[in-house]
Formats: sequence, structure tokens, C-alpha cells
Amino acid sequence: MTATVPRLRLGSRPPERNVPANETLVMKLRHLRRRIALQQVFAELFEKRWMEPAIPLALLIGVFVFFSATTPGFASQENLLSTSAELAELSLVCLGMAVVVISGGIDLSVGSMFGLCNMAVILLVTLSGLPVPVAIALGLLIGALLGSVNGSIVAYLKARPFLTTLVTLIIFRGVLNLLDLNYSAQTATVFVTDPVWEWFGTGKVAGIPFSFVTLIGVLIVGHIVLSRSRLGWHITAVGASRRAARHAGIRVERVLLISYVFSGLLCALAAIFYASRLSSASARVGEGMELTVLTAVILGGISLSGGKGTVWRAFIGAATISLLGKGLLLMNVGGEVFQTVLAAVLIVAVGLDLKWGKNRGKAIQKTYVNPTIVEYGELQDTRPGSGTRFEQNDRLVGAEAIGLGQVEGPEDVILDKQGRLYCGTRQGWILRFSGENFEHREIFARIGGHPLGLAFDAEENLVVCVAGMGLYAVTPQGEVRKLTDETNRNWLQLRDDSRLRLADDLDIAPDGKIYFSEATTRFEMADWILDGIEGRPNGRLLCYDPATGKTRTVIRNLVFPNGVCVSHDGKSLLIAQTWLCRILRFHIDGPDKGRLEVFMENFPGYLDNINRASDGAYWVALNGMRSPAYDLAMRMPTFRRRMMKRIPRDEWLYPSMNHGCVVKVSEQGEVLGTWWDPGGTAHATITSMREHGGYLYIGGLENNRIGRIKLDEAEPTASSSGRAVRSVAGSAAN
Repeated sequence: MTATVPRLRLGSRPPERNVPANETLVMKLRHLRRRIALQQVFAELFEKRWMEPAIPLALLIGVFVFFSATTPGFASQENLLSTSAELAELSLVCLGMAVVVISGGIDLSVGSMFGLCNMAVILLVTLSGLPVPVAIALGLLIGALLGSVNGSIVAYLKARPFLTTLVTLIIFRGVLNLLDLNYSAQTATVFVTDPVWEWFGTGKVAGIPFSFVTLIGVLIVGHIVLSRSRLGWHITAVGASRRAARHAGIRVERVLLISYVFSGLLCALAAIFYASRLSSASARVGEGMELTVLTAVILGGISLSGGKGTVWRAFIGAATISLLGKGLLLMNVGGEVFQTVLAAVLIVAVGLDLKWGKNRGKAIQKTYVNPTIVEYGELQDTRPGSGTRFEQNDRLVGAEAIGLGQVEGPEDVILDKQGRLYCGTRQGWILRFSGENFEHREIFARIGGHPLGLAFDAEENLVVCVAGMGLYAVTPQGEVRKLTDETNRNWLQLRDDSRLRLADDLDIAPDGKIYFSEATTRFEMADWILDGIEGRPNGRLLCYDPATGKTRTVIRNLVFPNGVCVSHDGKSLLIAQTWLCRILRFHIDGPDKGRLEVFMENFPGYLDNINRASDGAYWVALNGMRSPAYDLAMRMPTFRRRMMKRIPRDEWLYPSMNHGCVVKVSEQGEVLGTWWDPGGTAHATITSMREHGGYLYIGGLENNRIGRIKLDEAEPTASSSGRAVRSVAGSAAN
């Protein structure tokens, strides 16, 4: 069962402050308003790939509902069946145009190709005496040849698609006019009794026109080709960037030729259905069709810039235009009005496409981070001589530097039973130092990502939290294997949180289960600081069971859970919440199993890793210090939102990460001592510490060294690098 964090998790006042009842009510209402993150919902919606066709689909539904309510007979079965036949012909042409647009081109000659193929098929059936199947095959071949003319000029002669297809529009229309001039008497009305011809024109499958059934088949095949085949990937890549596609080894010219041939082929197929349904041809067939088709394609959400789009979007746009035309026709609105509406829709759609394509990333970036209220207790006095429990000292200033200049970003450090020192680096390596003074450095393993939390299991495998990748294990021989990179998804959220974005720290319970934190499910490692500016509960605690190989979410809605440490008795976990400056205790065994409570709060800085000390206490790392200005800013989400929108990112107000300290706390939550480097000269940031052999080893995410100081009160043989072990007496008592 997933535990629920107490209400004081976010935006709550510290319990020691006396607040009037009326102010408490106001604050509760204020916090409730901030928790309803509509801006965050919209940002996550716009980030979804399925959101782009959702708006055209909503428009399609709106058009259908409007005409169904206002126009008698619009939603009747007879009208829908007749509309589906016309829709199939328009949609086939739109699919061809869509493929061309996705490849980065445009085809203005689709109307002329449609009319010319219609005329050609009628002439082949009536004058040549060819069997209908042969005439249909020749009609498809003619469409492919017309498309190849466009494709050859655009691909191999490097002509502009707009001008090329505009010229071929005129040429194809001229040929159609010549044929109509010479054969108008024979093509005005055609009587063909062939069953194949009748099937193409009026045949039905389960009451549905054969043309519409064919359209569904073409849609399915087109979807598979575009999204699952190499050719489809090449078409999308060419549309996104021809230069990049050519550098990737894609034969750009061939891809462009295929896309235009496909457009001509579908125009011919649509013309065959049209010819068999109406059994007539004229020079007026297909006039203005390019405007209708282009409007439908853009209205469906296919960008004119190329590189993205699906066949389903083209179908949605075609259905919208088809229903709009049918509805206006039933309302006795003239064709001139329909053309005017189409032109207006095209202008608006093109404008929105260009504007949204250019500013989509900026809009998401400006709305994705949605700050909320975070309140802290009174800022602790850490000044030297203040006499407080967090009083600054210089106990870390003289720390010995290990691997100076040889490591970059050792976020966590750990030692094995042989006394060898391990750390991760931002290059994705696990380094191992050995020797009397750790003078020997070697790359123990190459994992990738950024290794963060470290822990040894019972078999001396090094278990690692890797930012952006998940949970990994490294054998004593240096072999890397993935343990998990996903967990069960929370279906109450729009965002798919099944993938692990920022696995942070871990510890291993006595039963072998690995508990680890994911600091945030909304931001990647490079943008982890944005989670602090937002201040929302985006993190969670997870558990990986090596026995079953399964990962489950234990606690959701934690504000940047960072350090994780199993207690000395193995019955609970300590969880550091960085931005709330407090530690939670979660009971994993015993009579309080499943209970979550506050262990310590109101630290003077931002917490990072937690580790066990050899004397039954705990070491806590503070990677930065609070300041009055930032505490005030965290109570003002509107200020932080305006800051992100109006000033450059390098001038934002960030949490202070220029120096930190190490705090030692007891099992009862009392501060036992502090170790400071006030100027940050030896260790600018402190994200972890590990006790071993009478020394304390210190790591930092932004440091280029590992620190070591002598602990006078520690046992020389003691170590905190191992797993928590429950005592025999404690186990027997349970």
C-alpha cells in the first residue's frame, strides 16, 4: 500500500508558531489554490504528442454535433453513408498530400491529377475496350507517373516544390481540358455494366461503402509504414532536415520521389472511386481541390514545416472539411460561401501552425515550471559564537584532498571491505582509489549517465543510482547490469511517470530489498534545480526486490526526496527532503509499519545524503545554506514565476549552494555536532559523507576532489559502508 505524507509536507506552518484561527483559514484557502496546478496540467498537456491531434479531433466532434443539432437529416444513416463515400475520395487525396508535406514538400497539383486520372479511367473503360481491372491498373499507373514527374523535378532538379507543383497543376489541367474538348460527348455520361466497376462505385461491405473500407485499409498500412518502417522514418527525417538526413546516409532524392509518387497513386485511386460512383468526367472535376486538400491537411495538425504528422491527422482534417461542406449544403448555403469559409480556415490554420511551431517550446518552457508556496520555520542562527546547535566552525577547512583534479562531481563515496574508495563522476564512470593514501586511481566501471547514490549488497555488488537511467549493479569484477529503470505508473497523472528520471540515493534493508529515492519525476538531471524553484511534491520513494526483479512505488508526492538511509535496527528509513530542509522517518517493519512521520525539521540548509555513523548516530550532508531572501521567495510563487518569464536564466534567484556542512544527529533527532567549511575553500558543496576506519570521507556534486578528515572519537575499525543489520535480540523480540 502506498503511504500518504502528512499534510505538513507542503506549505504548512511549523508547529511552534502561533497562528490566529482566521489567518489559518486564509492560508489553507491560499494553499488549496496553489495546489490546484492548472498551469502545470496545461503544460503537461501541450507536451504530449497526442495533444496535437486532440484539438483537430475536438473540432471535428464540434462540427458534427453542431450540424446534427441544427440541420435536419444530417445525422441520418443515409446521409452518413453517402458522406462516407465522398469522404473516402477526399481523404485518399489528403493522405497523399500529407506524406508529401511530412517529407518537407507540397503538392498543389493534386486537383489536376485527380481530374486527369478520372478522365483517363473513363476513356480507358469506354473507348479502349480494355477490361475494367486492366483500366483500373492503368489508371493507377498514370497517377504514379504524374506523381513521378513532380518528384523527379523536385528531387533531382532541386526545384522549389511550390513552384514546381504550381506549374504542373497548370500543365495537367491543360491536358485535361484538351481531352475534354475532344471527348466530352463520350465522357459526359458513361454506362458500364461490368461488376467490378459497379463494385468500386456502389459496392458495400457490411453496409459500408467499399471506398470507405479501402480508405481504412490505406490508413492502417500508411500508419504502419510511416511509424514502423524504415521508409517512414526516412520520410520524417527528410522533412525535418534534408541536410541532416543526407549526413545520416539517407538517400534524400529517392525518398522525395517516393513521396510524390505515393501522392499521385492515391489521387488516381480516389479518381477511380469517383469515376465509378458518378460514371462521368469533365474538365471541371478537381477544380479548387488543392485548396480543400491543403486546408484539411493543415487543419488536421500536419505542420507545413515538415518532419511531423500522421495519416490519422490527415483523415481528421478531411473528415472535418467533408462534414462542414455537407452541413452547409443541407443548410442551402452556396458553394461560394463554402469556398470563402475554406479560405478563411486555411489562413487561420496556417497562421496557427507557423506561430505554434515557432513558439511551442517557449510556451511549454514558460508554463512547465509552476511554483507553489513553501514555508520554512525561523532561520537558524549559524554565526560563529552564536552558541546554537548549528554554530559554524572550521573543522572541514583542513580536510585532506583525495584525487584532487582527477574526479568531477563525486556525488557519493563509499568504501569496500578492503578499504578501497569508490565514487561516481559526471562522465558516467565509477572510479576506484586504492593504496595507503589512495594514490592509485582506476576506472572500475563505465555506466553512463551520472552515478549518484552508492551501496554494497551482501555479495559485494556495488548498487548505483544513475541519473536518467535508473538502478544499476556493478559486480566485483566491474561488470555492469541494469536492475530497473521503470516502476508502476500513476494513472491519476497526465505525465507518464513509469520511467525513472532522477534516481538519487539508496540503501539496502536487512531483507535485501533496495529502497531508493527518485528526487523528481518532472525534471532531468540537468534541470534538477528547477524542481527547487517549483517546490512541488514531484518525488517518490521506490523499492526494488532482487528476489522478484520488480519495482514498486512506496511513497508518492514527496518534495525532492534525496538521501535514503536504513536505520540501525533495520525497521525504518530516514528520508531527506532537500527543499523542505527536513528528514522523514518511514517504518518498513514492526508495529508501526507503513507509518510516515517527521524525524527532524527546520535545518539551516538543504539536505542531501544520510548515512549511518558507527556509534548509532547518523551523518547528514547539507549541500547549501538557506538565506532570508530565498526563504521569502519560496513563500511568493508569483514572484518566482515572473522571475522565470522576464529575466535570463543565469540571473535567477537560486538556492545558495556555495558551501555546506556535515551534521551528526542522534537516533532521537538531536544534533550531536557539526563540521563546517564556511568559505567553501576545501569543499564548495557537500552532498555525501561516509565513515570508515576512523575517518570521514566527503563527496560533493560540484567538487573536483574527495575530502577526508580524522574523527577522534570514532573507532579505527568502524565502518558505515555496510548494510544495516538487525540484531538477533531485536529479531527474536519480534
